[in-house]
Amino acid sequence: MSVTSEKPPRSRRLLFLLPLLLFLALSAVFLMQLFSGKDTSLVPSALIGRSAPQTDLPPLEGMNLPGLSSQAFSGRVTLVNVWGSWCLPCRQEHPLLMQLATDERVVIAGLNYKDKPENARRFLGDLGNPYDAIGVDQNGRAAIDWGVYGVPETFLVGPDGTIRYKHVGPFTPESIRKSLMPEIEKALAERPAS
Repeated sequence: MSVTSEKPPRSRRLLFLLPLLLFLALSAVFLMQLFSGKDTSLVPSALIGRSAPQTDLPPLEGMNLPGLSSQAFSGRVTLVNVWGSWCLPCRQEHPLLMQLATDERVVIAGLNYKDKPENARRFLGDLGNPYDAIGVDQNGRAAIDWGVYGVPETFLVGPDGTIRYKHVGPFTPESIRKSLMPEIEKALAERPAS
């Protein structure tokens, strides 16, 4: 008695290969996006050109600074930086925020995201405090209103209260020079003389 091996039908082989082919196609798309050279820090935001979300967050206890409120944006060019003490990229960008804080034309407001107050105070005690106001977003609801994907993220709010620019991820000297500062200059040029 001879054993004959029967080949599976052609459609069965194709059904077996379909998940593999789909995986390879998706992998190719992801790799093309990864190596496309696009700046991922410039994520489009539906909020650009719109009024900053109504925000009323309590201050970070023990810092003697106001909380974060929508009134903070009125008439000033404001950077709203979303950060947390647990965020390593926030630590990486912090020296650059300290440098930006020396520019008196710009207000820097911190939105402390899902953090413990003692950790946030220790973070600022160790690295310095660039913020003119700090609002505590313990449950993350304000960050949702702002359309935050993760931390750090920074929004530039013009003197009229509209969001002009969004930066995702930590700032670098290059991103500040090439992207943020030109947007700040535009916002300052549009500010009515006081």
